[in-house]
Amino acid sequence: MALINIRFASEALGMQTNINVVVPQKSTQGEIGIKNNARGERYKTLYLLHGLSDDNSIWLRRTSIERYATEYGIAVVMPEVARSFYTDMKYGGKYYTFVSKEVPRIAREFLPLSDKREDNFIAGLSMGGYGALKIALRNPDSFCAAAGLSSVADIVEFIGSMPEVGHPIFGDENIIPDSENLFRLAEECNSSRNKPRIFMGEGKQDFMYDANVRLKEKFESLDYDFTYRESDGAHEWGFWDEYIQYVLKWMLD
Repeated sequence: MALINIRFASEALGMQTNINVVVPQKSTQGEIGIKNNARGERYKTLYLLHGLSDDNSIWLRRTSIERYATEYGIAVVMPEVARSFYTDMKYGGKYYTFVSKEVPRIAREFLPLSDKREDNFIAGLSMGGYGALKIALRNPDSFCAAAGLSSVADIVEFIGSMPEVGHPIFGDENIIPDSENLFRLAEECNSSRNKPRIFMGEGKQDFMYDANVRLKEKFESLDYDFTYRESDGAHEWGFWDEYIQYVLKWMLD
């Protein structure tokens, strides 16, 4: 695999920004301990989203995502979104537009990534789990599958408990529209011909466990290809490093 940092001018954000990308390398002769499964001319792609306290380096620093991706021969694109909740902010950047529209376009402009729906996936943890599910449900023709790990499942409840986080995103009143609510989006997307496959993973000791169970029950009440997995675990990287492996297997096997 190659690790590439692309620094570019974002039209959506109106500023310079960057994405980290791991891309399959067709020939890795002589590289120790790596099984190379790079195939084809245009690679399947996972857009992998970070959480509230992190940035686009965090998956590389806290997990073995590059090694896991090598096993499947896929590219992984990791954008930077600050504390935006992957939303076009009231007082800030248009991070929903940035991740859902501009990042895929920019990544494909510079790298051999497939634009086929069946080759594009999105996943994330915590705030990024919320972002991954939201973006897939609002763009079912762009992503065939989405996974949320330890997600902020109930954005209304979460922002109610941390209003200072919500103010720059949703405005001083913290009014959250239905287009940002995963429960509402699950209902709306249920009638879509191309609704994505959904995976949710949650630790039993996670402080957002109850909200994730409620969202799980919502998906189960609808007509989704839906997978849920839980085990002992808290809101921490040991859990996410384990579960991203389940996600890749679920997405790509």
